[in-house]
Amino acid sequence: MSELKRVFLHRHEAIDFEFTQNKEDFIVEEIFAKPFKQKGSFLILHVKKVNMTTWEMIEKIAAFLNIHESSIGYAGLKDKYATTTQYISVPQKYEKELKKFQDKQITILEIFRDTQKISIGDLSANRFKIKLHKVDDMKAGKIEKIARSLEKTGFANHFGYQRFGQDSLTQAKEMIDGELFIKDKKVKKFLTSVYQSYLFNEWLNERVEISQKEKSTTLTLLDGDVMLGRDEKLFTPKTPSLKDFLSRKIVPTGLLVGREVFRARDAAREIEAKYDDELLAEKGLRRRAWIYPEMLTCKYLQKDGDFELSFVLPKASYATIFIENIANRNFQ
Repeated sequence: MSELKRVFLHRHEAIDFEFTQNKEDFIVEEIFAKPFKQKGSFLILHVKKVNMTTWEMIEKIAAFLNIHESSIGYAGLKDKYATTTQYISVPQKYEKELKKFQDKQITILEIFRDTQKISIGDLSANRFKIKLHKVDDMKAGKIEKIARSLEKTGFANHFGYQRFGQDSLTQAKEMIDGELFIKDKKVKKFLTSVYQSYLFNEWLNERVEISQKEKSTTLTLLDGDVMLGRDEKLFTPKTPSLKDFLSRKIVPTGLLVGREVFRARDAAREIEAKYDDELLAEKGLRRRAWIYPEMLTCKYLQKDGDFELSFVLPKASYATIFIENIANRNFQ
C-alpha cells in the first residue's frame, strides 16, 4: 500500500514553522449539536482531559464506577496529545459516586441531566486553539493570508495522521485479507476504520489532483457525485450545481467503504470504484469531502515568535489537516 500522504489543492510555497501536538499548544472544545434538557435519567458530564484518548478516559471512569464501558456515551473521539473538553453520559444512579472521582488527567467541570444517552455524532463541531512556533514577521503574514483564503475556499477533508497509528494500516490490510485474526472487537473495529480511512484519503487525493489539473480553487465536481445538503440528506444529481457548492448549500461526499451505503454514479463512480471494497462486512458511510473553517481568529505573538489560530471545524474533521494546508506539507 502506498505512503500515507495528503495532497493539497492550494500550491503555495511551503511555510517552515514548528507545530507539535501537546497540552499547551493544542486545545479542543466540543460543541454539542443540541441543548441539554437539564432533566432525565442520564447524567451529562462536561469533562476536561489532558494527554489521554477518549477511550482511556472512558476506561478510567468505567473502572471507577465498576460499570461496562458501553454504559458511557460519547459523541466523538478527541486527540490524545492535547487539552480537550467534551461531553459524556452515564446513568443517573452513579451521581453520588462521581462526586468522589479524582484523576490527575481528568476533571469533571460540571454535571447535569438529560433524557437521552449521548451517542456518536451528537456533536456538531469542535473549536480549536492552536499555537505555532518559530514564526517571524514574514511567516506570520503568509500564515494569516493563507488561513483567510482557506476560510473562504475551504479544503479537502482528509483523515489526519492521528488516524493511522504505527503499523496499524499494515495490520488492517492483513486482517481484511484474512492473513491476521483479531479477536478483540474494539481492535477489529479500529483496524477496519483505518482501512476505510486509508481508501477515502487515496480517493480524495485523486480528486484533488483532478482539481489541480483543472486549476480550480475548489474541488471539481463530477457527474454522479453524492452530495450532502443542508438538511444532512444525501442525493445524487445528474450534474451537481457548482453554484450551490460555492454557496455552501451542498457539499460532495466520499465513500467510507462497506455495506448498505449510497454509492456514486457515472463519472464520479469510475474514480470511486478504484477505492471501493464491496465485500467489507462493516456498514459503510459517506463523509464530507470538503470543509470550511469558521470563526477564524489569528494572533501573532511577535516577542515569542508564536502564532495563535482559533477556529471551528465541523464534526468528523481534523484541525491538523487545516494546519497542513496552511504549511503546504505533511507533518507525519
